[in-house]
Amino acid sequence: MKYMLIMRATDEAFAGMADIDFDKMLETVGRYNDELIRAGVLIAAEGLADPAEGVVVDYSAETPVVTDGPYGETKELFNGFYILNVASKEEAIEWAKRQPLTGPGFKTEIRRVPTIDEFPQDNEWVAKERAWREATGQL
Repeated sequence: MKYMLIMRATDEAFAGMADIDFDKMLETVGRYNDELIRAGVLIAAEGLADPAEGVVVDYSAETPVVTDGPYGETKELFNGFYILNVASKEEAIEWAKRQPLTGPGFKTEIRRVPTIDEFPQDNEWVAKERAWREATGQL
């Protein structure tokens, strides 16, 4: 089963990361990533750039409105993610507990990633996506 570990931090926790030695942070996260790789559970992992560099597309109006990020009402920022292929939600939780960037204001949300097999297989769009996934080696 695939699970996404969504890394979140409050504005204060995210700002506090600026005080961490970057090389030390890379080593700490690198060791964790290496454990995931050696265990054979890592599918993908990415961090995100500073939220100030992003934009928000708001669909509340008929014409979408684009504003510079981060989204003003956000209390916690989404800073990166891991996608793991593990046997259970409990195993995903155990990996999340070992995540190295922790402390006050840091959280990890865990969400299952449904497989294409869970969608109606007689649907034209599902069939097209399945063909694309097969052609690109994802299935």
